[in-house]
Amino acid sequence: MKGKTLLADSTATPTPTKAVLVLADGRAFYGQSFGATGTTYGEAVFTTAMTGYQETMTDPSYHRQIVVATAPQIGNTGWNDEDNESHGAKIWVAGLVIRDLANRVSNWRAERTLEAEMIAQGIVGIAGVDTRAIVRHLRNFGSVSAGIFSGEQASAPVEELVQLVKQQPIMEGLDLAEQVSTPEPYVVEAEGEQRFTVVAYDMGIKTNTPRNFAQRGIRTVVVPANTPYEQITQYNPDGVFISNGPGDPATADIMVGIVGDIIRAGIPLFGICFGNQILGRAFGLKTYKLKFGHRGINVPVLNHVTGKIDITSQNHGFALEGEAGKVFSTPFGDAQVTHTCLNDGTVEGVALLDGSAFSVQYHPEAAAGPHDANPLFDQFFELLESRAK
Repeated sequence: MKGKTLLADSTATPTPTKAVLVLADGRAFYGQSFGATGTTYGEAVFTTAMTGYQETMTDPSYHRQIVVATAPQIGNTGWNDEDNESHGAKIWVAGLVIRDLANRVSNWRAERTLEAEMIAQGIVGIAGVDTRAIVRHLRNFGSVSAGIFSGEQASAPVEELVQLVKQQPIMEGLDLAEQVSTPEPYVVEAEGEQRFTVVAYDMGIKTNTPRNFAQRGIRTVVVPANTPYEQITQYNPDGVFISNGPGDPATADIMVGIVGDIIRAGIPLFGICFGNQILGRAFGLKTYKLKFGHRGINVPVLNHVTGKIDITSQNHGFALEGEAGKVFSTPFGDAQVTHTCLNDGTVEGVALLDGSAFSVQYHPEAAAGPHDANPLFDQFFELLESRAK
């Protein structure tokens, strides 16, 4: 095809290199190495998404996580330079576990293979394992620390590898947002006429979020996690956005305090995922770790305000405590649990009753995923408009 280079088979290796996925509870799954050869550690989690592996791998929320794909074949659409969701095109997953690696890339947008990109960025993967058995194990016993070992170390006794995995820190108590956040502020300009300016706190922001703002005439100033409220006033923001991100929300005390400052200043606020947990904590709610989390693009969520059900894109391992539809008191006025997950009743959204601050646990920017929740960006725009009037 014009402008494209034919891509070589991604599994064209004469002798597959041995690899093993080892869980901290002692389970081991042997397969073949793909991507970079070496060792990687992280929390083993699974995603039910059937598409969008590139967006998943470049989502900063997956930092320090080894992702198990439930889709049986990965790599068939290759890799391109347009679908990365991290600023700088970095792969954030700690490792990738799949059943089958596609023998040939078949997509007109592909610029290279998945494996080529993993090798270039030093990402370790394992293929040829029974991902159904791994997912059932994680579902039954919960997400757990894990390691992928390829090359010579894959032949070491499993007991030794389990001990190496157990030495790694668990996800609870980890403060990771600053590790994935931008070191310096940057700006994503509005498309067409600029209507508003929004300061976005980068807790692990995906590139499709400021793109959605830009499409609505919003100029986005992306700032590092934990930037003091006093510093963002220089941008004269019409609103503030708190992004998704990795780690335990119980460690985000600084951001919780900053959110309080923003609300008291009367600035409209919108949060997603990690931002939902931060806003909930500012409201006085507690957080907890889910057994195996929500990761996929087919999660049903009920809006208790409208009665509407959205199919959503999600990636989180922690959640807010709360009751479906409950109205409760906060230091900023009454708030409500506005959304819950229909699979397990998990809190999926909170908001002040006056509408000045709201958040959801899922990803309205999708990438990948359904667009049911995209109107939340319009809701935020309307809030900015009403405040401007």
